[in-house]
Amino acid sequence: MRRSALTALVVPLLAAGCAAPAYVSPVEVTRFVGPSPAYLGQGTIELVAGPGEAADSLEYSVYRDAVRRELEMLGYRVVAQNAQQVASVQFEDYVGDEIRRRGPVNVGVGGSTGSYGSGVGVGVGLDLTPRPAERILREISVAIRPAGGGTNLWEGRASMTATVNSDMADDRAAAARIADALFAGFPGNSGETIEVE
Repeated sequence: MRRSALTALVVPLLAAGCAAPAYVSPVEVTRFVGPSPAYLGQGTIELVAGPGEAADSLEYSVYRDAVRRELEMLGYRVVAQNAQQVASVQFEDYVGDEIRRRGPVNVGVGGSTGSYGSGVGVGVGLDLTPRPAERILREISVAIRPAGGGTNLWEGRASMTATVNSDMADDRAAAARIADALFAGFPGNSGETIEVE
């Protein structure tokens, strides 16, 4: 087979074999409800950046705003100061590759000699297993406490993983989905971990 014919055969197969499927996990949510749940979901609340957060970063503001929308839907009035409660918001993300396997194309050359002649052969092996796409793990943590201090009234954490080729690779889409899951059925059962599709 001539080189051009081999290339014409291999290139479309590689394109088909290397496309990794998009993946979006369910959102895993864990919540803890304090001893005074009657105070939740009402009055004024101020959003503050959690410890170590870069409150002025664009990425963080996307997740903070998603939390703000959910709190407003619960019945809170979000204010900039002099609030009755404070919601501390933290966001983290991790990006990583799945374990890489060997390349998709293997070329072997073999030769033989003998009393009946000699020959050289070329073999092409194609591994069409889709390559894993890079994944992003995102997590939002929120703690609600009285503005004057004291025990947290509520704490929650929600996380999800999505590949970079999925719809949830976009920060705004991911933030809306995670925040929605975090506050679904608010305040939730204390200590319970659930998965939200």
